[in-house]
Amino acid sequence: MRIISGQWRGRVIVAPKGETTRPTAERTREALFSMLLSRLGSFQGLRVADLFAGSGALGLEALSRGAVMCTFVEQDRQAIEALRTNVSALKAEADIRAQSATTLAPSSEPYDLVMIDPPYGTGAGQVVLDRCKRLGWVGPSTLISIETGRAETVTVPGFLVEAERVHGKAKITLLRPSAQ
Repeated sequence: MRIISGQWRGRVIVAPKGETTRPTAERTREALFSMLLSRLGSFQGLRVADLFAGSGALGLEALSRGAVMCTFVEQDRQAIEALRTNVSALKAEADIRAQSATTLAPSSEPYDLVMIDPPYGTGAGQVVLDRCKRLGWVGPSTLISIETGRAETVTVPGFLVEAERVHGKAKITLLRPSAQ
């Protein structure tokens, strides 16, 4: 796997060994970041959260493009080892939390971008997004991406679906908090 764009463009990142983690394919990552860029305009200065982070490919891509910091949340031991290797190799500004995304603690301020890539078919992304909203990870202008299997539907009370795109086996859903 490689970083697609930005200061670390072309740099190789390692994926966790085994079958527990499913890294986002480069083409899907490229499509996601194109969708995000068209809505954000730039990644400069953004605070990013990468939940179910795996190798950290999504958060590292955002950092490569100018995000100021990323909080990575991952519970799988092998994925955490790969993530730490990648963060160290790139000298990235990162907060790595070795825990389940379903047990997040409150955040002192909302993130600008929250990327959620749970195991397909579990509905965990929707559960975690609801928790993020209740615990201050999501503010009124936060953009959220959830990657699911292509047949899955993402609906979370209090959020509007801004876009959905299918790429191979994956579906990318972008959401924003609804005005209430």
